[in-house]
Amino acid sequence: MLTCFQTSVISSAMFLTAMAANPLAANLTLSTIGQGIGWTLWAKAAIVPGLLSLLIVPLVLYVIYPPEVKTSPDAPRLAKERLAKMGPMSTEEKIMAGTLLLTVGLWIFGGMLSVDAVSAAILGLSVLLITGVVTWKECLAESVAWDTLTWFAALIAMAGYLNKYGLISWFSETVVKFVGGLGLSWQLSFGVLVLMYFYSHYFFASGAAHIGAMFTAFLSVASALGTPPLFAAMVMSFLSNLMGGLTHYGIGSAPVFYGAGYVPLAEWWGYGFVISVVNIIIWLGAGGFWWKMIVTSNARVQLLASGI
Repeated sequence: MLTCFQTSVISSAMFLTAMAANPLAANLTLSTIGQGIGWTLWAKAAIVPGLLSLLIVPLVLYVIYPPEVKTSPDAPRLAKERLAKMGPMSTEEKIMAGTLLLTVGLWIFGGMLSVDAVSAAILGLSVLLITGVVTWKECLAESVAWDTLTWFAALIAMAGYLNKYGLISWFSETVVKFVGGLGLSWQLSFGVLVLMYFYSHYFFASGAAHIGAMFTAFLSVASALGTPPLFAAMVMSFLSNLMGGLTHYGIGSAPVFYGAGYVPLAEWWGYGFVISVVNIIIWLGAGGFWWKMIVTSNARVQLLASGI
């Protein structure tokens, strides 16, 4: 159960559309530094550290928190029996699969086609509604989705007004003076900011609330201290997902997994902290090397293009 939860947190960090609050981070990035994070850029930057985390985290948990049942020889047989009972895919299931491929394809290649992520999502929903796979009544019943849509608008507006009336700039200047007074390089200063941003999530019960309250301010501080703005934004965006694994309330899926009752609270928090350290090392260590390779590769392509 703990492995399922922690890997779900990792997979949420790997794609722009994998967690509800990720588009909020992308929008705040655009409004703060004037640079956007598209689906392809997000996935390209997160794929290597994400896959490493998906490989390493289960192994770490297997060692420090081994499962009570380590073999399940009947699982393949039961899976085949259930699949046989389900029968072939229905027409509605085929339409759903095709719509999913269409939507994801537009998220990936939308930049070249001038189709943004929201338009792609609306198109996918429209196809499902027109074909009858999903009814409008079912859409209205998705209260969590409507809550998310409503509160995201409020959070984005709040962040904009906090910046407009000077609170973000005041906070940024205060933190810049504190961290800058330590006499550290921008790399170490950014490391301090990352730890402050990450572990302050103990005080939040939602990734969206944390992003709305602190993302813009910390991104502004990081930029003021000399951190490349887009690099800072992407690191903070990824960590805004990973920090959800700290507690049993830190991300929307946490109460569901914890509520199953398999893992005691103290162990959930303890192992959550251990895995947070593992994830930070992977994403800032191996991830840092990967991001440097991406930047170097892009620079070479630009040089070749200019030479041609």
